[in-house]
Amino acid sequence: MKVTKENIENQQLLLTIEVEAEKLSQAKPQACKRLAERYTIPGFRKGKAPQNIIEQYVGKQAVLDEMFEITADAALDEAFETEKLTSITRPRVEPVTLEEGKDLVFKATLTPRPEVELGEYKNLKVEKEVKEITDEDVDHQIEHMAEHQANMVAAPEGSAVEKNDFITLDFQGFIDGEPFKGGEGSDYPLQIGSGSFIPGFEDQLVGAKVDEDVEVKVTFPENYHAKEFAGKPAVFKCKVRSIKKRELPAIDDEFAKKVSKFQTLDELKKDIRENLKSNAERQAESNHRAAIIELATNNSKVEIPNVLIDTQIALMIEEMAVRLQSQGMSLDGYLKFSGMTIEQLRENYRKNATNVVHTDLMLEKVAEVEGIKVTAEEIDREIATMAALYNTTPKQVRKILRDEGRLPGLAAQILHRKAAKFIVDNQAASNVESDSKAGE
Repeated sequence: MKVTKENIENQQLLLTIEVEAEKLSQAKPQACKRLAERYTIPGFRKGKAPQNIIEQYVGKQAVLDEMFEITADAALDEAFETEKLTSITRPRVEPVTLEEGKDLVFKATLTPRPEVELGEYKNLKVEKEVKEITDEDVDHQIEHMAEHQANMVAAPEGSAVEKNDFITLDFQGFIDGEPFKGGEGSDYPLQIGSGSFIPGFEDQLVGAKVDEDVEVKVTFPENYHAKEFAGKPAVFKCKVRSIKKRELPAIDDEFAKKVSKFQTLDELKKDIRENLKSNAERQAESNHRAAIIELATNNSKVEIPNVLIDTQIALMIEEMAVRLQSQGMSLDGYLKFSGMTIEQLRENYRKNATNVVHTDLMLEKVAEVEGIKVTAEEIDREIATMAALYNTTPKQVRKILRDEGRLPGLAAQILHRKAAKFIVDNQAASNVESDSKAGE
């Protein structure tokens, strides 16, 4: 067998493979057997028709095409092994010379796995930054708790609307002097400063009193989801129907007893501070690990094929669609609401997808260099964890993953985690020391 290689556009590789005529001929019995099992031939049980009958029934070209498929598959496997190739796409195969008694010549177009040039990935030094918890942070948390305990009370008669007030509002919108569909509301609930309406709308209601007519002038944003309104000026005739203010409880020991298991405000604040510190430590650890992996990625070099980036973008959009569905919205509905096309969404994901692919390729190269492997036991444990999460059996999870072709992806995820752990575990010694001191 002879193999020649040629780099072509889009980071693809073109293989021209020549196979001896004898190997093509040797595939004929297997080709006829496959065809016999595929067709029902009168007078013969399925799969039992002899070779000459099969050839008469389906035609010589069909037999030759099947011989080509068998021979080309085997030749490709051999070429991949001898040339040490891995393709990230299914090779596109087409015959050049296909005739019994002659050497088979065919071309295979594929996208080879890109070569990663690793930079420094061990002894990396990245400082871990832990956010210092201040009294203001604790007070902010207390205020947030107080907001949940607040009462809504009617504003005194004659009061004017202030920021953060809760109002009910009648409004009618006009564009070019004409009312437009969807531009009206009655007793509409609105918190001033929430940003629920068009930018500038809520600010113009500040100072208004109950039953007072207010004219609000705004311009719809250029990227407004309803294209017919985008960029157009509008006038809203408004009338405030009611004003309510949030009445916060006193922040004292009684408040602490009401919202927690503690008897005093000082005890509650101490507990909040400890929780905030724990959260800050966890976040710092997560950020630190991510920064180390990011540095290892940036230290590496690779020319990423577009097909890998496009595949990652498709995966991200699929995950987004699942999240939206869990919230009762379709992907099409989201695109319509946001005024975005699917092409724009893909482009928005491109940079992030490129970074993800670059990191994955770097981690796979580290695993190769360091001899990191994924064992069957590790895959079993991962499947068992998934089964427990979804309240089903490991056998059922494995079947789903196998049927959907996702087992290799699961193994890749485990490999990436192990390689990432290796990099983090082998960070600079001074880093490890500073991290341990930070936790003391």
